[in-house]
Amino acid sequence: MRLETSVTRLLGVDLPVVQAGMSWVSSAAALPLAVSRAGGLGVIAAGPMRLPDLANTIDEVRRGTDRPYAVNLPLHRKDLGEVLDLLIAKRPPVLIAGQGGPRHYLRRFQDIGTVCLHVVAGEEHAVKAAASGVDGLVVVGGEAGGHPPASQVSTLIIVRAITAALPELPVVASGGFADGHGLAAALALGAGAAQFGTRFLLSTEANVHPAYQDAVLRAGVADTRMVGNGLRPIRAVANEFTDRMAELEGAGRDLELRRAEFEKSTLRMAAVHGDVTDGKVEAGQSAGLVDTIISAERIVHQITDEYLTTVHHLPR
Repeated sequence: MRLETSVTRLLGVDLPVVQAGMSWVSSAAALPLAVSRAGGLGVIAAGPMRLPDLANTIDEVRRGTDRPYAVNLPLHRKDLGEVLDLLIAKRPPVLIAGQGGPRHYLRRFQDIGTVCLHVVAGEEHAVKAAASGVDGLVVVGGEAGGHPPASQVSTLIIVRAITAALPELPVVASGGFADGHGLAAALALGAGAAQFGTRFLLSTEANVHPAYQDAVLRAGVADTRMVGNGLRPIRAVANEFTDRMAELEGAGRDLELRRAEFEKSTLRMAAVHGDVTDGKVEAGQSAGLVDTIISAERIVHQITDEYLTTVHHLPR
């Protein structure tokens, strides 16, 4: 099956379904490989990966499919130069980069034929990225897990604002999408695809501790919290860590005190070691829309089937 949009044409994929690059969750080959094989865009999360592991994972995905895949790269990595050199050598079909400006990477990757999507969470950065010559944008709204915009402007608003301001630029909408109804909404806003994070976190291929998945699976739509005000805020499932941060923030405590508490907890604690009490159980509000752990292939097909049914029942 194929659903053609501006994003599927740009990326060379069959379906406008993008799996979010999630640290640890997709920092291995199984999940991105399954999504790409199913017709979407699988994304390797380079953030926490050592260079040899990243190189091996890219090779494994490349051996496993001839379909496009992407590498997601946070530009704040201390060894950014080495990572960029590695990726230039590996020539991924798609690079998704954020948490820094496109000038760090854009020309080098476009020169070797890599499609470059830049992650933004506001209109100003979207316009600047477009002016720099990026091939497309991933626009993140406040519902997203991980690092949504500190402004918490919803995906509904920010995606529409950016697609209206930049109507010719392909956009992937991200934040709050869990099923085919969400995909239909994303396309109605002017995006050419939707990015799904929490939905693929709850897949059988996710490279994450079962306790992490269970905590997300049990969460409702109101059970995540934005914490880290003035730092790099995250959205995570409520637990003792988020309670402590909320108490400190509510009391207006000193930034450095809050930073120390914030940095004592890590995503690795939850994702790798299963500490869902004091670790950062990063997940989006869409956790409340997901109640099953199924294969990534089935997720892609389910999203597509629901999308077609949703569109069919819309009034003409």
